[in-house]
Amino acid sequence: MNILFIEPSFPANQRQFVRALASIGAHVYGIGERPYEWLDDEVKGWLRGYQQIESVTNEGALEWAVRQAQEKFWVDRMETVIEAHTLPVAHVRERTGIPGISSSTAYLCRDKVAMKDVLRKAGLPTAASAGVSSLIESRDFARSVGYPVILKPRDAAGAAGTYRAENDAELEAVARACGLADGAPAAMEEFIEGHEGFYDTLTVDGHVAHDFISHYYPNVLEAMRTRWISPQIVSTNEVEAPRYGELREMGRRVIEALGITTAATHMEWFFGPKGLKFSEIGCRPPGVGQWDSYCAGNEFDLYREWALAVCHTRIEQRASRRYACGIIALRPDQDGNIAGYEGTDEVFGKYRDLIVGEHFPTPGTPTQGVEAGYMANAWLRVRHENFDALRGILNEIGERVQVRAY
Repeated sequence: MNILFIEPSFPANQRQFVRALASIGAHVYGIGERPYEWLDDEVKGWLRGYQQIESVTNEGALEWAVRQAQEKFWVDRMETVIEAHTLPVAHVRERTGIPGISSSTAYLCRDKVAMKDVLRKAGLPTAASAGVSSLIESRDFARSVGYPVILKPRDAAGAAGTYRAENDAELEAVARACGLADGAPAAMEEFIEGHEGFYDTLTVDGHVAHDFISHYYPNVLEAMRTRWISPQIVSTNEVEAPRYGELREMGRRVIEALGITTAATHMEWFFGPKGLKFSEIGCRPPGVGQWDSYCAGNEFDLYREWALAVCHTRIEQRASRRYACGIIALRPDQDGNIAGYEGTDEVFGKYRDLIVGEHFPTPGTPTQGVEAGYMANAWLRVRHENFDALRGILNEIGERVQVRAY
């Protein structure tokens, strides 16, 4: 089977999808923005060919590269796993006759306002939302639902560009920050109080083949704005417990309503005083290397399962559900350059057998801002057979490990 894979080398875990496709015997051809010489030797070894273009979100350039490939060989599938690439890839798929996620589904998974409109009509519990294109419209929406409100780009991924406003003055400030005050369109939502997490799947022909549930500690907006917090994302190994039944059913209904066929999905949710509420979904895997947590927690290769799904609409393995697995971000105490680390010897001495992933930038490395995310600076990935015990370990790591900067 011949597979076009969009942008095989960036971000770093893209290589895992290329590896997985090659491992099941697919002939993988890459289309990306980087020169071929910049690809590492392993990625080059997994690829049968590569075409560089200026931007993979430029549909004209992408279509040219696809048609060039089609003149040389039959293209069975074209795949991408990056949020911003999903819609242009879907458009080009349709124009070049390649099967895959439709452009209408890709659009609904990108546009937060249209997405919620469809799901609300399908009877799914979502926050009140609206598309706005002026400060006046944003004020009208805030008055209709009450503060606080959330303001974000209509096609945002994760917490990028997302703001919370508590009153008219804050709304005006964030409207300027995100361009709404200058007429840029945005999505507004009522603020939903409660715990935040996500439900991820590998879906085959519209049916959930693998599913996973993760929790944020604390919620994303707080985690991405507060330096002293060492935030965690923890996947549970109790996915099949009755308390998650409502969440799993909601995820299946969302997938059906949006027409998602064979793809990875990433769905955010809240649970609080108003019950379980849908937040948003992407037709792609989660970020922050979360699939590596699922692989470690379930003792299987989820990337290979994805490759089998997109190439042959089947899976081979069953998730073991043996371990809960979580990542903890370890922030520098200030912006600047990494000076060193405190508490790491103690933590590694105590928990080495439980640590399944780590990253500690060498001293002298420039720091990245808190808003850059969970893997921007130092981090550890840890697993344990008991979810509550894992949470305690991660809390201890967050208290003991200090990242010093100058």
